[in-house]
Amino acid sequence: AAPVNNFLPPPALYKAMAATGGVKGGMSWWKTLYMGILAGIYIGFGSCLAISVGGACQGLIAAGNLGAQKIIMGAFGLPFGLLMVTVGGAELFTGNTAALTAAVAEGKATLPQLAKNWFWSYLGNFIGSVFLAWVVFSSGALAAPSVATVKGMAVMKTGLSFSAAFLRGVLCNWLVCMGVWQAAGSTDIGSKALAIFFPISAFVAMGFEHSVANMFFLPMGIMQGAEVTWKAFMLSNLLPVTLGNLVAGAIFVAGSYSLMFGTPGDKVGEILGK
Repeated sequence: AAPVNNFLPPPALYKAMAATGGVKGGMSWWKTLYMGILAGIYIGFGSCLAISVGGACQGLIAAGNLGAQKIIMGAFGLPFGLLMVTVGGAELFTGNTAALTAAVAEGKATLPQLAKNWFWSYLGNFIGSVFLAWVVFSSGALAAPSVATVKGMAVMKTGLSFSAAFLRGVLCNWLVCMGVWQAAGSTDIGSKALAIFFPISAFVAMGFEHSVANMFFLPMGIMQGAEVTWKAFMLSNLLPVTLGNLVAGAIFVAGSYSLMFGTPGDKVGEILGK
């Protein structure tokens, strides 16, 4: 279908995402891993910008302007990281939870290909994010206010209950996948940037949990001396957040649109009728 105002209509967008997932599923494991490392680095750059700008706005918090600090942290950082992923090309696990699910639903990818993509992209995201955190830490580039912020974030994020971290992961990746989904339907970089900006800045401002961003935030906090262990990072935050991210992308985004515009919806329609 031809784009309408530089943007694909929803049914055509779903088919485009399924086709994209099919391409991703057919990628070799080592390319998926390397592209996953790149995505981890790009999201790490966005995370670093967020704590460098929004994380250095303690004066706003002290003055009671918490909302202003939150939107600054959301606007300056992760949207630019995801833009590099979508425009430059990289394999981001959180977005792939939706793309590969749509591909499987439409017969463009197999379940083993889905598992391969999710595993290697996730591992690559982890390697890239932790690597960038180490480089930034070793450079001494973060100012003292940003260091204090990221240490506090590490403590707060590992202090969440399993259910709270899981649900915040669901809420986050619902928005992240919508950002990726919308960007896939645009035909110019300006539209892609706009499609990404609002949902991504929103999830940061609302305090939701993104597994790959946390692969930068929490290791950085630990390296800076936060009283958080790697075990707590993995089990108290990364595990429940990852599960929540997966549920949102696979079920609430890809599942919903496959039911509305895809083969699964056609099959349901045959059963339920019009």
